[in-house]
Amino acid sequence: MLKDITLPTSYTYTSKNEFDPFRFHLECLMNSTSLDLLLGYFSSSAIRLLSIGFASFIHRNGKIRLAINNILSEKDKSVFEKGKGSNVPADLIDLTNLKQLKESFSEYNTHFFECLAWLIANEKIEFVIISPKEGKGISHYKEGVYSDGVDKIAFSGSQNFTAYGLTENLETLECFPSWIIGNESRVEEKAKRISDTIELKRTDVLNYLNIDEIKTEITSNFGDKEFEELLVNEKKLFEKIQNISKSYVYEEVSSIIDEQIEIYESSPRFPYKEGPREYQKQAYQNWVANDYKGLFAMATGTGKTLTSTYCLIEEFNKTRIQKNIIVVPGIELINQWSDELKQSNFNTIIKWASNNPKLNSDINYIKILMHDPNLHALNIIITYDSFVSDKFLNIFKNKLRDFIVIFDETHNMGASGFKSKLSQVVINKTIGLSATPLRLWDENNENEFIESFFNTSPPYTYSYSMEEAIRNGFLCKYHYEPFFVNFNDQEWEEYKKLTLQLHHKEEGETINTKAALKRQLLKDQAENKNEAVLEIIKVLCDKDSFKNTLIYCPKGIDKEIDDRNIYILQDIIKENYPNINTATFLGETKGRDLLLKDFENEDVHMLLAIKCLDEGVNIPKTMNAIFIASGQNYREFVQRRGRVLRNYKTDNFKKEYADIYDIVVLPSINQFYNDRSIAERLIISEFKRLYEFYNLSSDKLNTYKKIKTELAKYGLTEGYINTMVKNEITN
Repeated sequence: MLKDITLPTSYTYTSKNEFDPFRFHLECLMNSTSLDLLLGYFSSSAIRLLSIGFASFIHRNGKIRLAINNILSEKDKSVFEKGKGSNVPADLIDLTNLKQLKESFSEYNTHFFECLAWLIANEKIEFVIISPKEGKGISHYKEGVYSDGVDKIAFSGSQNFTAYGLTENLETLECFPSWIIGNESRVEEKAKRISDTIELKRTDVLNYLNIDEIKTEITSNFGDKEFEELLVNEKKLFEKIQNISKSYVYEEVSSIIDEQIEIYESSPRFPYKEGPREYQKQAYQNWVANDYKGLFAMATGTGKTLTSTYCLIEEFNKTRIQKNIIVVPGIELINQWSDELKQSNFNTIIKWASNNPKLNSDINYIKILMHDPNLHALNIIITYDSFVSDKFLNIFKNKLRDFIVIFDETHNMGASGFKSKLSQVVINKTIGLSATPLRLWDENNENEFIESFFNTSPPYTYSYSMEEAIRNGFLCKYHYEPFFVNFNDQEWEEYKKLTLQLHHKEEGETINTKAALKRQLLKDQAENKNEAVLEIIKVLCDKDSFKNTLIYCPKGIDKEIDDRNIYILQDIIKENYPNINTATFLGETKGRDLLLKDFENEDVHMLLAIKCLDEGVNIPKTMNAIFIASGQNYREFVQRRGRVLRNYKTDNFKKEYADIYDIVVLPSINQFYNDRSIAERLIISEFKRLYEFYNLSSDKLNTYKKIKTELAKYGLTEGYINTMVKNEITN
């Protein structure tokens, strides 16, 4: 802050003195966020001279506004022209990287001038070119105002803002701090004069020139003495700079910068130089406003992990402490979160997971850290099961109030055992992450507990829907096509029997859970679905688009049977399409990363997967998805769709669309008319999912015709089924 600067008692700076103009500008740049200059001569060599202060100024998102006369060196004119034309790379400078900025502005080379042009193009340096309206003189103001957003220091003097003026001439500069009694009006007067010149354009006394009216040569109107400031031999000038760099003030400021760089390099920070998106900032603000509790209901692919990481970074910036616990469903997300935290420069990251070979030693290390009163960095990623284990709670039960705790995939909090253990601890700062709004088709009655825990209710602390994500380009668009199959007679008889058993429930159950699971499994594994898979693959082959296809296979009660079924389907595909390379992705699959890489590189054309792709595995190259089993669980199939819609781009390819093929099981015509009530309920339950997919899809006309034709077989209209689905969802 400007008040931190030690100013001379006279408020006057004099060349070759302890308080000289060079020191004034260097220290003010270090403590300001804006600088307005009303100048005669300007040269970018002054920025080179003040590079360490200027780097710090730009790092803090500082902004300079210049009103200059129309005399510049050729190099500076070209910089102004290039910047005004925005003819500079979009990502030339990382404003968050202080070390890089310091190096960029300390070297007087091509990159230096490119960086200045970038700052002009991105309005970090704004300028107007002025000359007197009357006479043959030049604009020769030499004053300015530094501001830190609260306080200001105005200044005026004999010095031009050039390296020559800062090093060669004998100059004086008077400053006027706004916090000194009697200076307020003077500071505001100067600030207004400069703002009026730049913003309002005082055409009563000044001409405002175009960039092509800048002069780069000495004319008869100007003597060569002052213009030498712009054309001085740079070799001689920067020999002088070497001596300046040994001065006390330069070394002191340089030391401060080096400390800032060291802190920056060891501190958590946002991993992308363009910074967080506006919706991520809003999510953080909403969370803080909700007393540091909240649920982020964000569609898969919109960056909910990064959004919550941004919250951790912002809290670190306030407290300088990183004590965080991330609770996740399984190993895949532990690894994903670990990578995310490393990318964001968090320290002391510990994976509390069974596949961590040094878990026991890590736990012992955690115990030691927890007894350190100066503990500032501990980031633990842990599964839901381990979070409520005695081993974990014996260490953290009474200390969780000191940590920010993130619960990823919050539906996992609904288990009764987990809720019971969680009620025994106190957590002051917590974030829940969910890909879907929880109220829709809630089957486990966990919503009331979750909403109470996070102190929120629909539309939650922050929501970002899949519809918004697709519309705003964070997820790709998709085409959707349902493929209809029927139960065979044996399956239908079993389906009816299980339906009748649903209300024969145990005490405390809303329905007969065992019967419901068996009935869902019957739909997921309907015999005719394999034929539909072959039909879809034929469609893909006819379009020559069978590569990068993901097949979601059914998961049952018995893992051995599940595995056998997926291998049977793989054999069926191989038998009918021997040129298609397939692979399975199961819970115990080894070399997963290599397998996913082969899928991305198209060495594997089709990937057959069960539930393991629901959480924590990213496969953005997926172009086609075949949903053999989608289930009634809204969260699961929306989550799966989100994974399919992730964007993917390389130098040679951009994913514009994905194709989703959904196998919908319905009763046969005879089954429908013989048992209409049960059959119609089946159609409505399957159309819940169908409409969820269909409503956000692109190019709907052909799909609509297909749906309408299928329903007409039963004497049903699309409007009737649509209304029944909506009624069921709202009820």
